[in-house]
Formats: sequence, C-alpha cells, structure tokens
Amino acid sequence: MASYFGLLAAFAAIGLSGTPATAAETLVVARQSVADEKAVFATVESTSVVPARGRIGGTVVQLKVREGDRVAAGQAIATIGDEKLVLQMRSLDAQIEALQAQANQAQLDFSRTEGLVERGILPRIKLDEQRTALNVAENGLRAKTAERAVINEQLIQGQVLAPADGRVLKRLITIGSVVLAGDPIVTVAQQNFKLRLRVPERHARLLKAGDRIRVDGAEFVGEAAKSGVIDLVYPQIEEGRVIADATVEGLGEYFVGDRLRVWISGGARPAFVIPSSYVTSRFGIDYVRLQKDSGTIDVPVQRGRELPTLAHPDGLEILSGISAGDQLVQP
Repeated sequence: MASYFGLLAAFAAIGLSGTPATAAETLVVARQSVADEKAVFATVESTSVVPARGRIGGTVVQLKVREGDRVAAGQAIATIGDEKLVLQMRSLDAQIEALQAQANQAQLDFSRTEGLVERGILPRIKLDEQRTALNVAENGLRAKTAERAVINEQLIQGQVLAPADGRVLKRLITIGSVVLAGDPIVTVAQQNFKLRLRVPERHARLLKAGDRIRVDGAEFVGEAAKSGVIDLVYPQIEEGRVIADATVEGLGEYFVGDRLRVWISGGARPAFVIPSSYVTSRFGIDYVRLQKDSGTIDVPVQRGRELPTLAHPDGLEILSGISAGDQLVQP
C-alpha cells in the first residue's frame, strides 16, 4: 500500500513540475497596432452592363440564351429575320441569271463579229458596237452581284452578337417580337465583377485607394474569408455615404446585386493578437496557459474576433485576461 501512494506522489510531482511545459513553444505577449475594422455592406456589381442590340429591323426568329448564361464576345445569341430581305434576294437572283445570260450572248456576238471583221466581211465599227454591248452587260451583272452582296450582308447582320464576355442579366424580348434596328435584345454584365461599397461619410477621410478590405467568411459557404483592394473612391457623397469600388477574387459566381458584409479599416488601435492555437476552451470558457516561475497556470480570457496578420495568419484578438510581457505556452 505504501508503494502505491508513493507512485501517485511521483506522478503528481511530475505533473506540477512544469518540465513538459517548458519544453513547449512559448510566445511573449506584446501589444500591437491593428486596423480598427468597421463592418459595412457592399453589393456585387459588374464594371458595366451593356446591351446586345439588333443591327437590322425584323422579327426575332431565334433566341439562344437565357438569364444567367455565360456568353463570349462575338457569340451569336439571337437571330432577326426580315422577309423583305429574302424576297429582295430572290428577285436579285433572278435578275442576275438574266444578266448572266445577256453577258454570255454578248460575248458570243463579240467573238463572232471579231472573226468577221478580221476576214473583212464587216466593218470595224460593228466590232466596237459589240464590245460596247459586252461591257454594258458585264457591268450590269457586276452591279446586280454587288447589290445582292449588300442584301446578303444585311441578312448576316440579323445575327445578334454578344458585345463582351460576361453573363446574361435579362432578356428583353421573346421569339416572334418585332424589333427595329438598334433595339436592345438582351443585357450582358461584363465578366469582371467588383464590390461596390457604401461607407458612412464619417469614414470618408480614412478611405483611400489601395486600402485592403476583408469579406466576412460567413458570406462564403465552406470557404475562408477573402480579402480585396479598393480601386476607386468616388468624390461625390450620396445620401450621406461614400461610394467605393473594390476588387475581390472569385466574385464571378455571385449574383449581380448580392449584398455581402465587408470589413474596412476605420483607423488603428492597440490590441493583443495571438495565434488561435494558444487558446483552449473547456465548458464554454476560453483559457490560455501562462508560464510562471513556479510552473504553468491556465488563465481564463475573453475572446475577441479573428484578426489574421502576416505574423499570425490564424490571429485571434484577446480582449482581457492577458497583459504585455506575459509568456504563453502552447497547449
């Protein structure tokens, strides 16, 4: 029995000696300046929304896209048909056939007259007359062919092309609609989406191009928080708010007009930031382990929000419970 109690005392001495803790990695707590972030709402917007317009008037006979479809610049998204152009094309085809026959006959007459003139049967003036008739027939054929090419180009322009890479926001017409030249068919949001921030004017002087912003991780399903950079701060204040545009990677999968919560810098303030791996939770209370002369002790702390920094990508702000100079031991 005595040996049993002696063994327990030995284990207790090992647990209280702090030898394993001293071998663990330690961190000296220091107060540092961090950005005083403010939460604002931003909307996902396209850099520009451009309409795809019809180049000729007529009836929409084909519509190849729906709302939300991705399109590439120059892609055919609709077809406009004009029956008058088809009738004109048929008329010109008939005229071209007739002029082709006249040109062939004029060529035969010219060749026959040329042979008779060489043998002295007909005067040379007859050859000049046949040459003139041949030139008139050929020029008439070329004129009608060019006119047919114009009508054919108008038929080709019945194809409505996407003006830029992006996504279709809205269809403005349906199949069978009658449109005029220049009427919009669909609207396309260009592919480069931006976040448009509306910041209260009291933060206007602290906001400038090049500042970094952070999109709350709760806005991304199954993803970590994302960061971006402010590109432009508009000089005009609207309804007490400053408008700014920011670039954030990976916004192409969002709906145009989607509202996201964004954290912007509202100045600087001192704070204690430590890696989240130094914090443990037991029974709903957060603890950190402090290194003391007599060993290590667990101290309850008040957890703040996440503050990732270059030194601590998993940084966590501690509001109370520690002070500058404390030595933290990683559990």
